[in-house]
Amino acid sequence: MYVEESPGGASAIVGVATSTTAFVGYIAQGEAGKAVGISSAAAFDADFGGLDRNSPLSYAVHQFFDNGGGHALVVRAQDGNAPTIIEAMEVLRDVDLFNLLCVPDTFAMSESDAASVATAAAQLCEDRRAFYIADAPASTTLSRIVAWAETATTSRNAAVYFPAATFHDPLDGMGKRNMAPSGAIAGIYARIDQTRGVWKAPAGLDATLTGAFGLAVPLTDRDNSGINPSGINALRTFPNGHVVWGARTRRGADAQADEYKYVPVRRLALFLEESIYRGTTWALFEPNDEPLWAKLRLNIGSFMHALFRQGAFQGRAANEAWFVKCDATTTTASDISLGIVNLLVGFAPLKPAEFVVLKFHLASPLPP
Repeated sequence: MYVEESPGGASAIVGVATSTTAFVGYIAQGEAGKAVGISSAAAFDADFGGLDRNSPLSYAVHQFFDNGGGHALVVRAQDGNAPTIIEAMEVLRDVDLFNLLCVPDTFAMSESDAASVATAAAQLCEDRRAFYIADAPASTTLSRIVAWAETATTSRNAAVYFPAATFHDPLDGMGKRNMAPSGAIAGIYARIDQTRGVWKAPAGLDATLTGAFGLAVPLTDRDNSGINPSGINALRTFPNGHVVWGARTRRGADAQADEYKYVPVRRLALFLEESIYRGTTWALFEPNDEPLWAKLRLNIGSFMHALFRQGAFQGRAANEAWFVKCDATTTTASDISLGIVNLLVGFAPLKPAEFVVLKFHLASPLPP
């Protein structure tokens, strides 16, 4: 009797991280032109000198960890001007993986400079399957925020939040100061990813901004309903604290009816794309025929089914929630000649319940 071991070929797909956050901006100390990995505010202080009153980035990184962030990449720019920031962002093209991008220096820029940085940041995120949390300039008012955001980006891979948040500044005797909210919001993304999954909207009463003292502009329900249909996410104050009260991408305007209207739907798609891309590299240079296609269907199907069981998709049964196609209908003889395998993966996304409609019917009292 002889026993031989043979490689199975396909390996299980492992989901990538979802909330590794890249911060790009000015800070006076530290190595410039390099993405430095950090896992705590203390590590940031050791590498970059701690809080700096002239550095929105330094406060944003601290707020990221305060709000639940776990891992960050920091790219130091040598000044806070728009061209320098845009150039520094290019470092991230050589990073293996980042999921979220924050550029807090836009908070201190003019509207035009901030828009040019936001446009470049959103494009970078589209190229790298990442998501950009944009900070509007401090000077942008409620009446201007929709127009500014339209100028800055209409990318599916970006979201804008308004207004700024007010935090205590340890460098100013704990005085109040309006600051860019992107770092705190990225921390909330990370916190909800960890507890609920990337498919859960990072918004609602559990999406509180830890450490926030107030908001630069108190928004009413009417204000909220004025900006939300245009794809601007509100920060609101409720009895339980200051919370994220919107989950729309920059393609989230009602008039656009985009399939990636909502932040969790877009981020789930990015997660699936990156995970499946990385998890199927074993298929390179394999014979391009039915045995390979069957392995790919099984490989990806196991991954999708595991997510379905975690509650990532709509549907009562797996066949209502997701599908994977890889066969002679997706990969033609011409594709085979060119060395191409085509996969078709679909999923039924969970969309957040933005509005809960209560219907009341007034009736006469019942007779005694």
